Amino acid sequence: MLETPVDKLLRLLLDLLSLPSHLSVDLDLSFLHFNFASKSLDLLRSSLATMANSASGMAVHDDCKLKFMELKTKRTHRYIVFKIEEKQKQVIVEKLGEKAETYEDFTACLPADECRYAIYDFDYFTEENVPKSRIFFIAWSPDTAKVRSKMIYASSKDRFKRELDGIQIELQATDPTEMGLDVFKSRAN
Repeated sequence: MLETPVDKLLRLLLDLLSLPSHLSVDLDLSFLHFNFASKSLDLLRSSLATMANSASGMAVHDDCKLKFMELKTKRTHRYIVFKIEEKQKQVIVEKLGEKAETYEDFTACLPADECRYAIYDFDYFTEENVPKSRIFFIAWSPDTAKVRSKMIYASSKDRFKRELDGIQIELQATDPTEMGLDVFKSRAN
């Protein structure tokens, strides 16, 4: 027998209700509409737009885009560290690294137990001894960070990256070895 969308939804709801009591599940079904005439379950279009915005993550402060453009075009910064400000529900600039700062300065400013986004302007020489530069986006999510924080940063990452036009390489890092200079060099080539 073919399972209808209503049957699937009811099965899903029953599965959720049978979860252990220590797990909490918030369920918003306002985006569903049951059409009694056709006995079908439809998604409301306006609710889909709302869901897309809420799934895209936090807002991005204008200063984030401005400082990124300065790094990209004027090369005034070596790195930028971004933080999600949960109370304001937006991504903000936490720290700017001056052009003279080193890779070690950059890694030292990433907290050991909190997530962050970062941009790093990596200068290197090719095998032909030609100077080059690559802009790296780093999603810093250490193992010791809170699960809620990891989820918020993961769900907001794509939206945030879309706001920063010109990112060339992306790295996901849970510890410093995953974003060492050797990793930067191998990914830049």
